[in-house]
Amino acid sequence: MLHSLLPKSPINASSSSSDAAPTITMRPSKRSPPSSSSPTTSDDPPAGKKPHHSPPAAIAVTSVTHGSPEQESRGLRLLSLLLHCAESVAIDNLSEALTLLPEISELASPFGSSPERVAAYFADALHARILSSFLGAYSPLSFKPLILTQTHRISRAFQLLNSISPLLKFSHFTSNQAIFQALESRDRVHIVDLDIMQGLQWPGLFHILSSRPRPIQSVRITGVGPTIENLQSTGRRLADFAAGFGLPFDFTPIEGKIGDLTDLSHFCPRDPDEAIVVHWTQHCLYDVTGSDIAAAQILKSIRPLLVTVVEQDLGHGGDFLARFVEALHYYSALFDAIGDGGAEGEERWEVERGVLGGEIRNILAVGGPKRTGEVRIERWGDELRRVGFRPVSLSGSPAAQASLLLGMVPWKGYTLVDEEGRLKLGWKDLSLLTASAWRPAYGNGGAGEPEGGDLDTNDRASL
Repeated sequence: MLHSLLPKSPINASSSSSDAAPTITMRPSKRSPPSSSSPTTSDDPPAGKKPHHSPPAAIAVTSVTHGSPEQESRGLRLLSLLLHCAESVAIDNLSEALTLLPEISELASPFGSSPERVAAYFADALHARILSSFLGAYSPLSFKPLILTQTHRISRAFQLLNSISPLLKFSHFTSNQAIFQALESRDRVHIVDLDIMQGLQWPGLFHILSSRPRPIQSVRITGVGPTIENLQSTGRRLADFAAGFGLPFDFTPIEGKIGDLTDLSHFCPRDPDEAIVVHWTQHCLYDVTGSDIAAAQILKSIRPLLVTVVEQDLGHGGDFLARFVEALHYYSALFDAIGDGGAEGEERWEVERGVLGGEIRNILAVGGPKRTGEVRIERWGDELRRVGFRPVSLSGSPAAQASLLLGMVPWKGYTLVDEEGRLKLGWKDLSLLTASAWRPAYGNGGAGEPEGGDLDTNDRASL
């Protein structure tokens, strides 16, 4: 497995000059926070300022844990070629990088072993990055019919991911439980889903809301997404589910990105007692927020009762080589997890092609979900704190629900860690997702807010 072949210690530059590359931390969950509270903006070194890296041959491979000698040798060769190609891209030696891709493609396969599959998608991303460097630009599809087709394919891939991995279930279970308990004294709720897709999360919340001794009076969902056609289809499905549970329900579709909206009237409460809840399950497949800074300010302005966020423990900023190595470590573990989960054949291929491969391409070829030169937020939990939110611990019932979920699924190797009230789902020794919940530092004046509105960051009683 490639992640077992990656060095566990940092890769240091071989030169002590001022142009030396920064230390690359191999474990996303241990990543150091930015030096300031401002969102990160860096991506690659400025023009004319080339980093000096140690050659791939000098990178020690510290552990090979299993597999036949032939598989291990193949994995080592793939790793060496990928790192060599990435280093060539990082120093703009694009002709050398291009000469390495054919051998990588010969050894890699999207239908092979875990290392071969990982290498196939990283080779594709490197190829896209080289082309973008030659052309000076790389942008996702923008033609509306193509976006619609792509959205259908992505939606199916996420459905399949939900069936072969607990990643999405973890997001749904923890967030739904946090929302359910936050609404204990509320009768009306308005849920704002920043990337609703097919709305797979919300039937589960409908179920537990319908079981309350105190009936819910209204459930309203505002779903944000890339195409109005898919949003309307999602709204119809959710309306059917809500009717089955006897819940009064209303759905508002918003085509676009939360940070690009100028009309915020859809987020205004229809009733003084209506509680606003915001949810976002983060991914690197495409840009959800538009303007990150504007998105954070909008979340602050609508003053929600609760914000639930599930973030990937994966950086998509910084210089290219650091981003490459971190992504290689992360996705090697993720491909292993999906393979060990028993997913085989066409379903696994659809997930890896439709979700994971697209994320890898965006991180490497684009530099993250977008690469526009605009200020980008690296860790949304940190940004929420900066704009006036405070964390609410998930150590109670949400943690119990997540633990129960992992006990019920057939996939072994996943781990759950409670880190100061944030829940981290990992694969063996590497964190994949972090779930957190947030409230405004001062109450929004509605029923159920603490006296004075000021929340204790370690308040475990609230959830």
